[in-house]
Amino acid sequence: MQIDPKLRFDNYIVGSGNRLAVAAARAVADAPGTVYNPLFIYSGSGLGKTHLMGAIGNQVMQSQPSTTVRAVALDDILNELHAAVARGETDRLRQRYQSVDMLLIDDVQFLTGHTETQSELLRILNALQSAKHQIVMTSDRPPSEIKDVDDRLVTRMSGGLIVDISVPDYETRTAILHSKCEERGVHFRSGVMEELARLEFRNVRELQGALNRLIAVQAMSGGDSVRPTDVLAMLGSLAATLGASPRSGPAYPPPIPVESAPFETSKPSWRTQIRNAIDHWSSEGYGTASLERAVAAATPPADVDGLLRDYQDAVAKLRELSKACAEADQALASNEVFFDPDRVGDAQQLLERTKLATMVLPGPSGTFTRADYETGQSNELAVKAADAVIASPGAKYNPLFLHGPSGVGKTHLMHAIGNGLIDQSGGTARIAVIPAQSFVDELIAALQSRTVERWRAGFRAVDALLIDDVQFVAGKERTQEELFHVFNALHAEGKQIVFTSDRAPRDLQGLEDRLRSRFEGGLLVEMRAPDKALRERLFARFLRENGWDEDKELVKELASEPAANVREIIGTVNRIVAAAELSGRGPRTSVARQAVRAAAPRRPTQEMDLTATDVLPLDPEKLIIEWPEPGARLIEELQ
Repeated sequence: MQIDPKLRFDNYIVGSGNRLAVAAARAVADAPGTVYNPLFIYSGSGLGKTHLMGAIGNQVMQSQPSTTVRAVALDDILNELHAAVARGETDRLRQRYQSVDMLLIDDVQFLTGHTETQSELLRILNALQSAKHQIVMTSDRPPSEIKDVDDRLVTRMSGGLIVDISVPDYETRTAILHSKCEERGVHFRSGVMEELARLEFRNVRELQGALNRLIAVQAMSGGDSVRPTDVLAMLGSLAATLGASPRSGPAYPPPIPVESAPFETSKPSWRTQIRNAIDHWSSEGYGTASLERAVAAATPPADVDGLLRDYQDAVAKLRELSKACAEADQALASNEVFFDPDRVGDAQQLLERTKLATMVLPGPSGTFTRADYETGQSNELAVKAADAVIASPGAKYNPLFLHGPSGVGKTHLMHAIGNGLIDQSGGTARIAVIPAQSFVDELIAALQSRTVERWRAGFRAVDALLIDDVQFVAGKERTQEELFHVFNALHAEGKQIVFTSDRAPRDLQGLEDRLRSRFEGGLLVEMRAPDKALRERLFARFLRENGWDEDKELVKELASEPAANVREIIGTVNRIVAAAELSGRGPRTSVARQAVRAAAPRRPTQEMDLTATDVLPLDPEKLIIEWPEPGARLIEELQ
């Protein structure tokens, strides 16, 4: 991820709750790798740990341009690792991380449950520390409280300096607010910021959100219209949920009563106030039907100020919705519904529909097609079931559950089903093909971003759901809960569901019974290691694809040896092709046989080297020794 250039030390407000963390961060930025390595910063969400980590990176890049700084969220490491494993490039990924001078990792609390990522991260941290390269990590809790993390990794994360950032106090909140106003060129009356700072916000993001609300209200009203006494009313329900710090002194003078204020003009009539609002908002392009109805009424509204505030809040909400819609579909952002404060609910529904329509779900890979899938006795039933699913999705074998050891073609067949369903529909079907681990990761991301409803709706809107390696949902309660409801929704609508796993549902430990029964409610098909006829077809095909002429005798000879999976066959072919290239003799049968013999495991030479402890426990009547040389079998029997 890119480090935001706005994250600097000079715009980071220091207070009692973050003073130690800032001092440690400055020391690391001044001399990376020499002090506090690693530096571990933890705090609740929105308290500035990411800002502080970014400030370290920005200062180092500015003061030491030759230093390589890499900032990454833990989710990115997870995704990169999964991709590297799929491509067989784990070593290259490890080298890329180990080559940096400073590694900044955000949100390491998400290491929980990712054993493989923990192992790789441990190797990376060891290498970086050995090379005296700086490591900085952030989390929402200290290392010792991150669940299901290898003790060795916890030790590494705790081996430098651990600092926390607490909720800002009144003085710090006041300084933050003044700093933000200065950055944005906004001016408020004396005492407004102090009144806002009295509210005990849980984090800086909430504080900034409240400030944004005051800025928006003041911008709409014009001038310095917000008074200290207006703050609580303008924040409404938000202020009611927050406690208030006692005032340390009169931050601003008490307001002058209207009736005694010198040179005070009379307040406009209620109709004039509403007509002024109508003129303003209609010039901005917003509908003013609700305000026009109020003006036409015979009696004034019970609360004119409240009416205008509600209208302004609706406009602010519409602007937020329009901006969010523009991110999904720019053309819809100008829809009339986003300019009618009476239709905020309709605008929210349009936004959700837009997000759902533009939500990108992973589809089948075009490289795995049914035409390229070789069939044999070991996978014949699975292929026939796949063909039936393609011909009549949702009508037969729903769900289809394919299980078997790694490398026997489950993933290929699943993608082939997905491609077949798309072709069968004329290209209109929405087919989601997703690894179970990605399903888990996307759910976690949705929980973090509070978009679970959208995530859930996206999967329920597909025409077929195909989940690879579903064994990885075992033991994950929330994921199983969501999968259960998605399954029920799709199955009730007759939409096709396909799963693959390395074992049958009954053998999946940690799988809830309600999911197990649904998996077993369709068709379970076991896919076994390739049989001899299938091995012959696979060897012939892979050799042909590498430019070898068909040699039936060679193919039969290669296929005569059992193979646990298709990957072993591909590995054998790769060795043959490499041997042919390195020898310079080209694709010859003799080269292939020599390459296969060289790779075959050798039987160890049998030698008699028995110690006393080896001989004494043996029963001579039950001991059979196979001697390698006939001459050695002439043994003189001693009586």
